[in-house]
Amino acid sequence: MGGWIDSHAHLESFARKGELDGVFARARGAGVERIITVGTAPGDWDLYREICDGFAPYVAFTAGLHPCSVENDWEEALEALRRFLKGGRRPSAIGETGLDRFHLPKDEEAAGVRFAMQETAFRAQIEIAQGCDLPLVVHSRGAFRDCVRVIDDAGFDWSRVVFHCFADGPEEVTELNRRGGRASFTGIVTYKCAEAVREAMREQGTGCLMLETDAPYLAPVPMRGKRNEPALLSHTAACAARIFGIEETELAETTSANAKRFFGLED
Repeated sequence: MGGWIDSHAHLESFARKGELDGVFARARGAGVERIITVGTAPGDWDLYREICDGFAPYVAFTAGLHPCSVENDWEEALEALRRFLKGGRRPSAIGETGLDRFHLPKDEEAAGVRFAMQETAFRAQIEIAQGCDLPLVVHSRGAFRDCVRVIDDAGFDWSRVVFHCFADGPEEVTELNRRGGRASFTGIVTYKCAEAVREAMREQGTGCLMLETDAPYLAPVPMRGKRNEPALLSHTAACAARIFGIEETELAETTSANAKRFFGLED
């Protein structure tokens, strides 16, 4: 059987606890042939580059400023990102970046200020991705139409955009696909309450589908509520194969090829 690619994981907590060898061994045992670890703030970019230097090509990495990491010093953080991109191994994408309404302050005025900062930082990272000729990994929580508006405004190539951990429905994924963008899916598709997300996966089809864990978050059924890790992608993949009515071998080949093309990964 061809291997899976976990197209979005966060390896920081595993690395800082000295657990990477075990995580990678279990992932390989579950058929995961590659992991993309995704940067969210200056504190993890160097770590992920080091992991990639030690474990490439098994691990690739991205670098970006997550909307929930956008603080008053976000401009300094993005200057640090620009410096980071000038030396060492090149990341495979910019992100994750985007917009998040779920974690805004409760105070309406403070929420407006924070969301405006997120949007300005998002626009700046789109410019960075354009300048570096890299794809864009987008975090969108409660902000789908705002994210679409910002990307449209920027004139970014939608074929190089993925909305990761997609949690909206078929209408939204159709809007992404119509523009040339794509959604990637997590263990959420295994949750009983997530029929709209499964419908979105069906609507998109397999042509540009990528699968991810978002580890250590969002463990799939039957491991829901436990710490997620790349090895558990197998449960999400099995669910996706059932949704499409195809063999897991076929789905693995298709989704891995999609991820390699999108992130520019070499065989």
